[in-house]
Amino acid sequence: MPKGDKGAYTDKQKRQAEHIEEGYKERGVSEDEAEGRAWATVNAMTGGGKKSGSGRGKAAAKRSAAAKSTSAKKAAKTRAPKK
Repeated sequence: MPKGDKGAYTDKQKRQAEHIEEGYKERGVSEDEAEGRAWATVNAMTGGGKKSGSGRGKAAAKRSAAAKSTSAKKAAKTRAPKK
């Protein structure tokens, strides 16, 4: 059985893993191997379970649309072809 608590995963991710696991079992993969592969696949597709932690996601929220636009325009200039 794969290590770790699956409580951080959404219901949708759990359903996806179950469905993928069944597909592996139908192809003759052992139960433990199928479960491990299923969760690895879900992690690859969705980036893993819900993340927690101090400050997560706050930096982008503080930047105004104007600041983002200015930054994007500066980046675009550096990629413009030379004339």
